[in-house]
Amino acid sequence: MELHKNVSFILGGGVFLSLFSFVGCTTAKERVQNKEYSKPNIVLINIDDMGWRDVGFMGSEYYETPNLDQLAGQGMVFTNAYAAAANCAPSRACLMSGQWTPRHEIYTVGSSERGKSKNRKLIPTPNNEYLGNEFRLIPEVLKKAGYTTCHAGKWHLSDDPLEKGFDVNIGGSHAGNPGSYYPPYRNVPSLKAPSDDYYLTNLVMDKTLDFLRSVEDEPFFLYYSPYAVHTPIHPVKDLLPKYKNKAAWNGQNNAEYATMVENMDAQIGRLIELLESSGELDKTFILFTSDNGGLYQVSKQWPLRAGKGAYYEGGIREPMFAVWKGQIPAGEQSEVPVTNLDFFPTILEVAGIEKPEIMNLDGESLLPVLTDEGTIGERALFWHFPVYLEGGNQETQDPIFRTRPGSAIRLGDWKLIEYFENGELELYNLKEDIGEKNNLAASNAGKLDELQQLLIHWRAETHAPVPSTLNPDYIE
Repeated sequence: MELHKNVSFILGGGVFLSLFSFVGCTTAKERVQNKEYSKPNIVLINIDDMGWRDVGFMGSEYYETPNLDQLAGQGMVFTNAYAAAANCAPSRACLMSGQWTPRHEIYTVGSSERGKSKNRKLIPTPNNEYLGNEFRLIPEVLKKAGYTTCHAGKWHLSDDPLEKGFDVNIGGSHAGNPGSYYPPYRNVPSLKAPSDDYYLTNLVMDKTLDFLRSVEDEPFFLYYSPYAVHTPIHPVKDLLPKYKNKAAWNGQNNAEYATMVENMDAQIGRLIELLESSGELDKTFILFTSDNGGLYQVSKQWPLRAGKGAYYEGGIREPMFAVWKGQIPAGEQSEVPVTNLDFFPTILEVAGIEKPEIMNLDGESLLPVLTDEGTIGERALFWHFPVYLEGGNQETQDPIFRTRPGSAIRLGDWKLIEYFENGELELYNLKEDIGEKNNLAASNAGKLDELQQLLIHWRAETHAPVPSTLNPDYIE
């Protein structure tokens, strides 16, 4: 994957300075074990529905994200970063709990019986719409360790994030989208617009900056998760003329969506500016990602296949980077496959917090990779989706559903998708075929069997439900 030429210059130009400042530092593990260790601030940025190539640092020449591009250049960019699910609620539940979907049983948004019953061959697994109190979440653990915690934007996992470890809640509820980015902000009644045309993303950042100014001596955890750039596609009006006259690039040509992306980037620029001016940026660990792939009807992620809701790469591979001055070398890029399940153990290690023995985390700390002090061994990444999600398109090769019930696994360069309706298997070598165009299931029986057995074992270990009851309403 070739990075945008301007970003390549930024990344390349930062390597020498970072390595110069990095030499001689104690290791991350030694530092966090120091009794006088000063806990860093932690900022977790989770954009909604922004695809792998919807930012400049991942190659887009249509969308403009100068603030993110510059920030990414100060840390490590991951080109094989994944969400643990292909749509909003399950991905966010995985991130906050650090656990695979079969453990919390949030598989989709709303009912698992999506689409028309006559098109569903199987009775899907019932969906859980709320993250249970038995799960200990990132903000709960950090709050107990002395952090002041703030949620800003979309929550989607319960009615009130204040009941899940946050001290401050800016606009978060069980709502999955704002209804409108212009007043009145339907589904976000807790936020009141200062004027009749005040854009919601701007207001969420206004309140976020107010929170940061209020924090005094204690470290803070900010979960910044704006509703943007989720539908509805409501343009930022003063940016629209520029994109209407801009040439399309690689399937990206939606001017209204482009204004939302640029405005989201501008708000993050405000956040970074405040952290820098207050002297907090050098003491802050930042993780950036998106909760799932871009919406196919709005923005293409080529060469990745399909988009949000699909378990092809376009639905689950995300833009991601981490920044931590003095610990993460600037201008680096990693091809290590990682997932948002890794964020919880990474944050614990960054904060110097021992993982409670009762807590089950399915990811691994990325700190050795981030600090160039080690790596993580090759491991399998898993996805499980025992439900239906309507909205198929030409790249899913299914005119009805983006995803039918199934599971997926990635190990090394190989990826297997298994469908439960008919036992169909798709095998891809992502190194040679990132667009998942050539199904090798028939020609590579050895690799197919290896991955399928791993998938079967994982489902048994996690008690992942496999729907098998036929739907009497189904019409073949």
